[in-house]
Amino acid sequence: MKVKMLSRNPDSYVRETKLDLQRVPRNYDPTLHPFEVPREYVRALNATKLERVFAKPFLASLDGHRDGVSCLAKHPKSLATVLSGACDGEVRIWNLTKRKCIRMIQAHEGFVRGICTHFCGTSFFTTVYTGIDHHWKEAVFATCGQQVDIWDEQRTSPICSMTWGFDSISSVKFNPIETFLLGSCASDRNIVLYDMRQATPLKKVILDMRTNTICWNPMEAFIFTAANEDYNLYTFDMRALDTPVMIHMDHVSAVLDVDYSPTGKDFVSASFDKSIRIFPVDKSRSREVYHTKRMQHVICVKWTSDSKYIMCGSDEMNIRLWKANASEKLGVLTSREKAATDYNQRLKEKFQHHPHIKRISRHRHLPKSIYSQIQEQRIMKEARRRKELNRIKHSKPGSVQRVSEKKKRVVAVVK
Repeated sequence: MKVKMLSRNPDSYVRETKLDLQRVPRNYDPTLHPFEVPREYVRALNATKLERVFAKPFLASLDGHRDGVSCLAKHPKSLATVLSGACDGEVRIWNLTKRKCIRMIQAHEGFVRGICTHFCGTSFFTTVYTGIDHHWKEAVFATCGQQVDIWDEQRTSPICSMTWGFDSISSVKFNPIETFLLGSCASDRNIVLYDMRQATPLKKVILDMRTNTICWNPMEAFIFTAANEDYNLYTFDMRALDTPVMIHMDHVSAVLDVDYSPTGKDFVSASFDKSIRIFPVDKSRSREVYHTKRMQHVICVKWTSDSKYIMCGSDEMNIRLWKANASEKLGVLTSREKAATDYNQRLKEKFQHHPHIKRISRHRHLPKSIYSQIQEQRIMKEARRRKELNRIKHSKPGSVQRVSEKKKRVVAVVK
């Protein structure tokens, strides 16, 4: 005799408390859900529209400086503490939670061109040279001017001096992973890499135009990004400098500063075109552009250590605080809100290449000046491309070779 019984586990359909949602069993057989994809597409479309509706990235403006803000520095131990230097020699320490200045110091009579903090957060350093940066693990810092000088905090003369060329050096940065490596950029279009252990330069790459500053990727020791005067940013692999890994294009004026997020997946750039842009490291186009009517030329920018906020300083004496994710909801989220956010994000990723969703997600309102310059540069780029194709077409076969955009930007690599 054969007996068949139905057996159900109460854990699969009984609520633990009265506040829980009713558990509904679901059969994942695709033949039973013929309209699943259209429903998900509508949900992805609505999620994309709501993302643009709630995109309000601007949070606060820190007023108080009496001249343009020339440099910013993060506190290594406190997320709420930020240091800023101005063109009148004044240094201010800010509390981001209270959005107030907690201390003001008249550090110099001239420009504060560089500011950095000790890795323990006990002190900070400023300079009237063109740049300064502190070692990530030792009591050593580097300054740049006519040469790169390595200083010990307890000595009044540099430990060593390194130079390669005769032009002034505008920026110097220590590698956060391989801390004995540092890079600098000079006014003769060079980006030079140094080894502090040997006290000698390693190699340099010469670009078409001058680089204003560089920033190392905090997750990949051999990757750095350079902010250039030709409106672009170049991501290099220091092991192969003859070709940039990626060219990041969208700015319409010189790029003045760049800073990576702590995750190493994105970076933010500040430009002379009165805007800041957020780029994914593996994309050539920006995912966000931030601007306001009153914001003028943006000189410096920093990504906070919790990867949630961005600060920028501009020459109209303001420091502005932005959200790194424009539509992110601030504050504590419930478990249902987190689940809904994750679900919507997955839907947007699934349908991101659909034309209607793609058009809505990438649309940004731009100032008229930036928009008109983008159109003008697009026409110029197309004319250059057409001219190059015509030259190849009407020349002897093989006499004119096509050169990729990445190789055009690099003039030479010297070791």
